Amino acid sequence: MKCLTRSNIKNDKSAQMHTLEAIMAATLMVVIIIFAVQATSLTPLTSSTANAHIESQMYMMGQDMLTALDHSPNGQNSDLKDAIIEWDGERYVWDGNKYKSDENESNILSGPVVDMFELSTVRNGIAHNLQFTYIDEEGSETTDYIYNGEPSDNAVIVSRKVLISDSDIENYASYIDSTKISDIDNTTALYNIIDVKLTLWRM
Repeated sequence: MKCLTRSNIKNDKSAQMHTLEAIMAATLMVVIIIFAVQATSLTPLTSSTANAHIESQMYMMGQDMLTALDHSPNGQNSDLKDAIIEWDGERYVWDGNKYKSDENESNILSGPVVDMFELSTVRNGIAHNLQFTYIDEEGSETTDYIYNGEPSDNAVIVSRKVLISDSDIENYASYIDSTKISDIDNTTALYNIIDVKLTLWRM
């Protein structure tokens, strides 16, 4: 019987092949593990980071929109304030071409607020709701001005308060009847405080 020695093992080609295969297999496993770890690492292109970036952009855009609409040059009413004063109490929905009342389809919303939304949100595929919250006898009430459905989980909300004075309302009875927004204090020149809430989300 032949005795195994170091010399015999070194000369054994089969043993050398097995050793080489084992080294190659181990190297391959290490490469696969490294690749898997790198593939699952958080990078700027991952979903969570991208969503956070988009939400941040929408939030800034919403703030800029309300700031621009609430700008009042030369002591005049801002476009946002005029929209509240001239509101007929109806809820408007974007139908793909225009904002129509969901109660009366022939009633079309127009004006600077509409122009702003068409330019900033509609063209960019961003859904939006605009709501007015006002003070009443029970505390506060919220109603829709523009409504485009239930917001998604990644929606952002921005708001801005607008003060309405008694002198801004021409016909109290008609305005209260259509909007339900009443005078919160008959002893002062303040009519009501409207909290305008803008909700934005990607479709």
